[in-house]
Amino acid sequence: MTAELVLKNARIVTEDQVLSGAVKIVDGRIADICEGAQSVGEDMAGDYLIPGLVELHTDHLETHYSPRAGLRWNKIAAIQAHDAQVATSGITTVFDCLRMGAELDSGFRRGEMREMADAIQKASRDGRLRADHLLHLRCEVSTADVLEHVEDFADDPHVRLVSLMDHAPGQRQFQTMDQYIFYYKTSRGLSDEAFADYVRRRLEASDRYAKPHRVALARFCAERGIALASHDDATLDHVEEARSYQTRLAEFPTSIEAARASHEAGMSVLMGAPNVVRGGSHSGNIAASDLARLGLLDVLSSDYVPLSLLHAPFLLADMVEELSLPEAIAFVSATPARTVHLNDRGRIAQGLRADLVRVERLDDVPVVRSVWREGRRVA
Repeated sequence: MTAELVLKNARIVTEDQVLSGAVKIVDGRIADICEGAQSVGEDMAGDYLIPGLVELHTDHLETHYSPRAGLRWNKIAAIQAHDAQVATSGITTVFDCLRMGAELDSGFRRGEMREMADAIQKASRDGRLRADHLLHLRCEVSTADVLEHVEDFADDPHVRLVSLMDHAPGQRQFQTMDQYIFYYKTSRGLSDEAFADYVRRRLEASDRYAKPHRVALARFCAERGIALASHDDATLDHVEEARSYQTRLAEFPTSIEAARASHEAGMSVLMGAPNVVRGGSHSGNIAASDLARLGLLDVLSSDYVPLSLLHAPFLLADMVEELSLPEAIAFVSATPARTVHLNDRGRIAQGLRADLVRVERLDDVPVVRSVWREGRRVA
């Protein structure tokens, strides 16, 4: 039996304009976009209708699974809680970040992330989940066992993105020791002696493993057609290295120089939506809004606050004169989808998946009123 749905009286945000009209959905796909008043259909009351959001980088699942140091929650329950929050934030496709490589202080054993991935797929098969869940492997290249962890995912078709990161002091995000001291000494209450030992071990591991692991992981992705992301690039040398690996996504560049070089090399430049909402980086790096003004921003990620992925594009469209609402919405829909080869979603266009979000704009914080995934209402 053919399933049809018409959403009328909406402000429809396509990739290049906002138009008043209706969207017709047939069997989970967008069948037509009609301008003007329609006599039949579910009334959107003049609210925005935007594409379902595509989230490429969120650590949010980990906070549900391990809400306190050393504590583990039931995996299915953690996944459901995570899924409910992302879906009701308008996210219909989410790349769940899984940590690869046992950092000195992570506490995650080998196999734990594989078990989490299996639990995600079980929850999906059981019909528990609202959003479409794919996998993003966050690879800490300076750890001894990162390749062993990734090998657990060698034949997993749900892995669509791999990022290469090194959080050793003096590298990428932590180019100054002041930043590193705050993250790894002050916030964790380490003594001077314990912190010095920690820094020594991290530097030794980075010197030994980072380069060969980057090469091996780039090969792993190339052989499987998996999109590759760099992380926290700061210099032109970092960008050139990423380009040599055929990287598609530059996550959180820490300088305008690196962002510009990445963008000009054809990589999608990703910044945090919380950066936009807060008005700047929480770690003292560049502001996402500055990159938007320079035309160097391509993708936003909710990172650690799911609702920020909906909030940020509306704020950017308000504050950046050169940026239209459709262009801002593309940061969280069309461009991330294209970057990871998901060409069936991310836009309101005929033939694509009917992943849609009804949004009411109240003051500066938008409200999600309804969410559809492949034409089925999920929130």
